[in-house]
Amino acid sequence: AGIPVGPGAVIDALDAAQCGSLRTREDFYWTLHAIFVKRRDQREVFDQAFHVFWKKPKMLEQLMQMFFHQVARDVGEKAKQAGFRRLAEAMFDKHEGKSQQRQKKDDLEIDSSFTASANEVLRRKDFEQMTVAEQAQARQAIARLRLYRSEIMTRRYEPALKGSVIDMRRTLKGSLRAGGHFIDLERRRRQWHEPPLVVLCDISGSCSNYSRMFLHFLHALLNDRDRVTVFLFGTRLTNITRELQRRDIDEAMAKVSGAVKDWSGGTRIGTSLKEFNYKWARRVLTQGAQVLLMTDGLDREEGSTLEHEMERLKRQTKRLIWLNPLLRFDGFRPLAGGIRAMMPHVDEFRPVHSLDSLSDLATALAGPPAAAHDPRKWMVRA
Repeated sequence: AGIPVGPGAVIDALDAAQCGSLRTREDFYWTLHAIFVKRRDQREVFDQAFHVFWKKPKMLEQLMQMFFHQVARDVGEKAKQAGFRRLAEAMFDKHEGKSQQRQKKDDLEIDSSFTASANEVLRRKDFEQMTVAEQAQARQAIARLRLYRSEIMTRRYEPALKGSVIDMRRTLKGSLRAGGHFIDLERRRRQWHEPPLVVLCDISGSCSNYSRMFLHFLHALLNDRDRVTVFLFGTRLTNITRELQRRDIDEAMAKVSGAVKDWSGGTRIGTSLKEFNYKWARRVLTQGAQVLLMTDGLDREEGSTLEHEMERLKRQTKRLIWLNPLLRFDGFRPLAGGIRAMMPHVDEFRPVHSLDSLSDLATALAGPPAAAHDPRKWMVRA
């Protein structure tokens, strides 16, 4: 129904159920609530799912009507309605399919020349508000996303017919074969390579739904270009580049789930960046590397460590892009201490909550920094 439940949480729930201290259904409810519910907006979904599971089979049809009645109402600004929709689809999908087969299907012809396209609505829709079917469509759209390439000039040379520099080594080597006769001067030119791309993605509870969709984008990006390194962090830092290199997306996500132990946990941005700067920066931040930092900036720790590590990360990168899902709100203001500590050290400040934002990011990686996403204008608002 949309609540992320990993194998670690399932094992914890089984251990708690077998400990022998659960005497009533209420004890069982709050035990599972403490294990599975990580965010405030997940409480309603968990509560509804728990009570529906223990209802009698006779009341199933009535509960279905109640659920679908709530889903049919206008969502408005209540984010929890998406959870009700996912719960209804997860629990009653088979029953709804049978009831639809009994109804007569009439073919209707609708002139849609002046109606809004469903694809356009899906591209602008927030990942948090998508249903299960819409999330599947979004993953397919990400897989078809066109990724642009950008290259930078390196200090190395390569052979060229009309290069600007004479290659003395190849010229002298060719003169030995010519036996002293006149020879052509060999030339060379500078090589062009794509800069390395390093991704640091937050998988804490506040970013988990967005990071899951962002991983599909990273899978397409990693299979399209070379020298891409992906790290996930919550309470610890995990390198998932090798797991994400699987050609099949389902196999890649299964490998990532097995490698990550702190999904939907707390957030320690400063500690994770410190570990990256000390252990990985010299290995991956080379030849004008670009860094994508996907996080909401809500850190549990003090801001001094985060500010110091952000400053150090900025010195080692050519371009640092901060992707923040909180930019989906029109009234966003950088008031949190972690956000204010990170803002002065980034080159671009972009949203990452919809398909349109991911498409704009793919275009931005191949071009210069955009003035519309300059973080200085956000610092003025603060």
